[in-house]
Amino acid sequence: MDGKLAVVGLGSIGSMALWQASRLTDSVTGFEAHAPAHGRSAVGGDTRLFRMIYRGNPGYYPILKRSRSLWSELEAETGQDILTGCGGLSIGTAGGSYLTALLETTRTTGADHQILSREEMAERYPQHNLRPDGIALYDPHAGALRTDRAVTAAVAAAQANGATIHTNTPIDSITETTDGVILTSGSKSWTFENVIVASGGWSQRLMPDHLKAATQTKRVFLTWFVARDPAQFTPERFPIFIRIHEDRSMYGAPAVDGVTVKATLDGRGTPTPAADSVPRELTPAEIAETTETVTEFLPGLYPNIVRSDAYPDLFTSDSQPLLGFLGQSSRIYAATGFSGGGFKMASGYGEIAAGEALGKTSYGGLDFIRPQRFRSR
Repeated sequence: MDGKLAVVGLGSIGSMALWQASRLTDSVTGFEAHAPAHGRSAVGGDTRLFRMIYRGNPGYYPILKRSRSLWSELEAETGQDILTGCGGLSIGTAGGSYLTALLETTRTTGADHQILSREEMAERYPQHNLRPDGIALYDPHAGALRTDRAVTAAVAAAQANGATIHTNTPIDSITETTDGVILTSGSKSWTFENVIVASGGWSQRLMPDHLKAATQTKRVFLTWFVARDPAQFTPERFPIFIRIHEDRSMYGAPAVDGVTVKATLDGRGTPTPAADSVPRELTPAEIAETTETVTEFLPGLYPNIVRSDAYPDLFTSDSQPLLGFLGQSSRIYAATGFSGGGFKMASGYGEIAAGEALGKTSYGGLDFIRPQRFRSR
């Protein structure tokens, strides 16, 4: 036996699971096909949005609360600035489906928020050009997560706690036995008591057939723009935002580098044959829709894309993650399929995965993200 636990994939979730596992045992090993936060993983793109106001299952709210605390713990443990608190805006149509669903979840969770009228938005955040029926919800606890810093900090913290890391070691197969789980990479093999699979867009090939059928690797692209007046788009003056109307949608983050503002079309993941072959260049249609949307929504940005890139992620058929053992007696724990929306809760997901995979704890109320939900379909 080479250890109690292996973590396959040290990206968004895997790095956090490794860090949390290293707090519970000195017998954890991480495997990464390239290097943590490598340029082709779903970690790419500088920032991700963190927010407590969340549309959908209220079961996410406790994970968000715990994640916020864990981001602070990671910062304190490593000395890295990871979560830039700048507040957040959810912008839509008064009485429209987006804000109605958001308010319904918020009433259930009790998340702090403030409703801003179109006039209040014009006074506080004039960077946004709202439509006549536009309003916003303000989230005081939202901010921008620095993805590269978060992942590299978590891996470094795990190593400081005694974790072993194997970089440039892609896992070819995972085989369960009566005693443990065998990992192979080329001619090498290792045996562990349990394994967490957290390799994002590369996870599908390591899954059983029923989960392969319920998942798909998709390409997600990001775009950045230059501000006419950069001072208007600093974290102090420009919160993260998500804006959804029936015909247009976009999300973005302030200029954490002092130069470029992230503003990207929302919900545009498209299927890709393999995570290793994601087209990085934008299509003419993607460019046209992005520039049209930013021209209307954010007139303070020059409507020319100055930077773009694309990354793979694993999506499930119901857009909910896969977090849990593959079966009742399985030793393989899935922490993948976050469908383009996992990073905000990565630290919380990592804690859940590490605790459960090591048999230290278990969490209730998470049936909606357990892999077993697909067995009966």
